[in-house]
Amino acid sequence: MNKKSTVHFTDTTLISPTNPVSVNLIGAGGTGSKVLISLMEMNHSLIELGHSGLQVCLWDDDVITSANLGRQRFAESETGLYKSVAMINRINRWAGTNWKAQTVKFKKDSFVRLAQEMRAIITITCVDNVTARFEVAEILDKKSDYRNYSNEPKYWMDFGNSKDTGQVFLSTVGAIKQPKSEKYETVSSLPFVTEEFGALLQQSEENDDIPSCSLAQALEKQDLYINSVLAQMGSSLLWGLFRNGLTENRGFFLNLKNFNSQPIKVA
Repeated sequence: MNKKSTVHFTDTTLISPTNPVSVNLIGAGGTGSKVLISLMEMNHSLIELGHSGLQVCLWDDDVITSANLGRQRFAESETGLYKSVAMINRINRWAGTNWKAQTVKFKKDSFVRLAQEMRAIITITCVDNVTARFEVAEILDKKSDYRNYSNEPKYWMDFGNSKDTGQVFLSTVGAIKQPKSEKYETVSSLPFVTEEFGALLQQSEENDDIPSCSLAQALEKQDLYINSVLAQMGSSLLWGLFRNGLTENRGFFLNLKNFNSQPIKVA
């Protein structure tokens, strides 16, 4: 007898929503600014397919500096503006969306004051420090606080990278009800990156979040196209949840130096 493939079926909230699927995108830097462009493309494509599309809120309290030009999606004329505001204004003008920008950190201190804005079905983190990931995990762990609301958290996708390697992890926020299937083995819960790789994240913390003063210095820490490739591949994983209704993979490891990518299977 052939062994059944192991998959995770997408939560029905994403497949046939009445309203646009809410997304919190945290971080508008090298990866986040490019993920936002992918979300714009995804939103348009979903709507063309009869879906309600996406409603995105971009969180970043950083302002644009000259070191961000070239590798990130910013122009010289935007220097000094908040990254989140510059990106969202551009997207809204381009695509006719009504997406939102937040110029504060997505963190526990903001939880009470910004509770409504912090609720989203999908959370995407493109952050460059470990503390932010653990804070997001702690906020999402409070899922019971959201149960009376339509924007109950369902998924968390985390992007991370070093100079020429990176990874993307897809997690569920709690268990997602799975249909009965004779063809597949189904998995309802996908672990948080902070649970599965918490110790590894903590070990790397001392090298995180060191600002660059120039593009040349930034390129010593993150090569020119690592963010773009991660953004495209990670967005493809998310797109598959909408388009296919299931996934056999919950992420991947990428080594751009030797052009190798390794999927992380649902298990």
